[in-house]
Amino acid sequence: MFDDILVPTDGSDCAQAAVGYAEDLATRYDARVHALCVADSRTIENAPQHDQIKQERAELAERTCNDLSVSDIPVEQAVRTDVPHRAILQYATEQDIDLVVMGTHGRTGVERYLLGSVTEKVVRLSDVPVLTVKAEDDGDVRYPYTDVLVPTDGSAGAEAAIGPAVDVASTYDARLHALSVIDTMAMGVDVRSRTLLDALEESARSAVDTVEERATDASVSAVDTAVEHGDPYRGIRSYVEEHDVDLVVMGTRGSSGIERYLLGSVAEKSVRTSPVPVMTVRRSE
Repeated sequence: MFDDILVPTDGSDCAQAAVGYAEDLATRYDARVHALCVADSRTIENAPQHDQIKQERAELAERTCNDLSVSDIPVEQAVRTDVPHRAILQYATEQDIDLVVMGTHGRTGVERYLLGSVTEKVVRLSDVPVLTVKAEDDGDVRYPYTDVLVPTDGSAGAEAAIGPAVDVASTYDARLHALSVIDTMAMGVDVRSRTLLDALEESARSAVDTVEERATDASVSAVDTAVEHGDPYRGIRSYVEEHDVDLVVMGTRGSSGIERYLLGSVAEKSVRTSPVPVMTVRRSE
């Protein structure tokens, strides 16, 4: 599924963390890793150190590739001068990239809630899956994956994540968790219809059963399903913490028009604040 993996890097701690995740995935999938450094055209054009900045980007891309080559991973290095998120998206299209692996900002305090403008724009606009990871403290990496969670509400957007989630679980021989959280918070205090709740529970159960069927067909070794009630974002986060999940794979909203710029509140909050890496998958039209 992942033959070409793109890892944009700027030498920061979170970008270096992303390189580690890309390396692990490339080893598992026998994939090629593309290391891309971007010189921001908005600041470099009139900068007196224009050539120096480009040279530094080239050296950083080369060092990243050298680090990956130690593991006998096929590598490509590239330097682009452009607005960073545009360069990343364009490179992904030109090189038929299957997965983008990117770092986010810090893990604690207010920075925990910031992706960074480049990462956020790539997550929102990318046609291919994007794995976002935070800089790890004390070597606390989450790979190799042993527990993978796919949240689902049965929508087309959510179902887009099933294939990649199942594939990762199968490749890593990991347990796959399918979770559907019924949003009782949005129903309001005036909603007391048992009939409505029964219908929602039936729909949620059908959604997780679909994941289980797909996983069984792919010979995933272990599958857990769960239907819970409450706020979906909080329910996902609680499940991650309670079940020691290593990776969340979830769908985003549509791929055209204004919806292209909307992740959906649940996906957006999960990407921003998840204690573990999140892979977002956009439904293809």
